[in-house]
Amino acid sequence: MDVQFKDTSTSMATALENTSKAVGENVTLRELLELVGEQGLLLFCSLLTVPFMLPVSIPGISTAFGVVIILIGVGVTLNRVPWLPERLMNRSIAREHLTPALEQGAKIFRRLERWLKPRLEQMTTGVFVNRLNGIALTFAGILLLFPLSFVPFSNTLPALAILLLTFGMLERDGYFIVAGYGMVIATVIYFVGLALLVVIGGQTLLLS
Repeated sequence: MDVQFKDTSTSMATALENTSKAVGENVTLRELLELVGEQGLLLFCSLLTVPFMLPVSIPGISTAFGVVIILIGVGVTLNRVPWLPERLMNRSIAREHLTPALEQGAKIFRRLERWLKPRLEQMTTGVFVNRLNGIALTFAGILLLFPLSFVPFSNTLPALAILLLTFGMLERDGYFIVAGYGMVIATVIYFVGLALLVVIGGQTLLLS
């Protein structure tokens, strides 16, 4: 993947605001990664969660974004820049769908950034911990990949887990990472509960 980051020290909220102004009528994932700046893949990963936490629907993106997040998670786990497929990186998204998500996302990130600071360093440093965090990020991406967008919170919960994990890793904030792990667990519990409801519902239909 040939991506050159712009030299910037802007915050995530500012990066989102600048990106929303810079996108054309259609923008690819590659162009989004270039626009978001030098904060890199983790920041790009958190950017991909924005549409899933807002009442803004962008059709057909959970699979594409989920795969990219999984590959980034694998890269974090292996401590190397991940390979991202050309087909996914060149996928186009309409400005009319993307801009509202970026603008609203900037407001959310602006609030979050007030609470971020280095703490609970045992959750943010060391080879083993970094790999563990990468595995958690990968798993959250897999949960986001599930085609359950019609089910309330099925995309929101794993997206929030990804957001918390990436922000925690970026800012060395162990509290956010712990919260990310908690959200991953909550997502698994939610999905298991949905599966049980489907099974129980199917058995009820068969017995009726």
